[in-house]
Amino acid sequence: MGRIVVISTGGTIASRWQGSGFAADAGGSEVMATAPLPEGVTVEVVDLFSVNSPRLTTAHQLTLLRTVHEVLADPGVDGIVVTHGTDTLEESAFLLDLHHHDARSVVFTGSQRPMGTADGDGPGNLYDALLTAATVRGLGVLVAFAGRVHAARGTVKTQAVALDAFADPSKELLGKIGFGKVTVLRTPQRPGALALPAMPELPPRVDVVVHHADGDAVLLNAAVAAGARGIVLVGTGAGNATPQIVEAVRGAVARGVLVALTTRVAAGPVTEIYTHGGAVDLVAAGAAPTGTLRAGQARIAVLAALLASEDVVEQRRVLREVLGAAGSVLVDA
Repeated sequence: MGRIVVISTGGTIASRWQGSGFAADAGGSEVMATAPLPEGVTVEVVDLFSVNSPRLTTAHQLTLLRTVHEVLADPGVDGIVVTHGTDTLEESAFLLDLHHHDARSVVFTGSQRPMGTADGDGPGNLYDALLTAATVRGLGVLVAFAGRVHAARGTVKTQAVALDAFADPSKELLGKIGFGKVTVLRTPQRPGALALPAMPELPPRVDVVVHHADGDAVLLNAAVAAGARGIVLVGTGAGNATPQIVEAVRGAVARGVLVALTTRVAAGPVTEIYTHGGAVDLVAAGAAPTGTLRAGQARIAVLAALLASEDVVEQRRVLREVLGAAGSVLVDA
């Protein structure tokens, strides 16, 4: 069915016991040796790095982004599979999706159980990802996990240790995998692809601040003082906080900081309903509502906007486009 390049980055799927816990230390070829190949698929392996995904940095993610583009420059490649730790998979997948302009699929997968375990889920997930990369076109960057296919945008890790670890809590399932085929149930909506960013010497700092009862502006102001060029405010409910935080957001925006507003609620969009510190006031103060994107992917949206330009006005325009807040920017893939 095709020539698939597997880019190995570590994670549980490449982890072995280290004496006190598990950590990634297996190369891509070792990981591939655990899984059967779909009929007609040939595989080439790129060992990019091998780390537990909580340790990933922006530099790692931009290196992965550029590697994917370099691999797809070869017209003989039919698709890409990225093996990745599950903790930050949703962030890396979304970053790649924002810059993905190719009909060929880039499919992320990983596992919840370490390699070599008798009941491990890595081999099955890897098989499914290879099948998806070889047969699905035009849907952007995908996540294949536990027999399901998810669009990168909106998909988050919803289970800490259960095998069916990923979902988009606000959308219907994208597809299913079984009996040697992939069934696509809907077409995801995606903004136009961003240009590939440069590799900055020092990536912009983007911080996440969570609101809660008794929450004040101390951490948000501290992020600005620490040099954050972007902040994601995780509000309560439909995206709410306090008048004090509204003033802190207004001050940050006046200093050229990009501020995005999401919510700690699992599903549903950020919505301008409440004043007295609610989303009505936060958006008026300059925070960009993120729709159904949650904190990790909202942070990636801000990062992508910062990397797209040095001009604050242009950064804000790009952020609105990435978030789908500039009219009918989201189009069928």
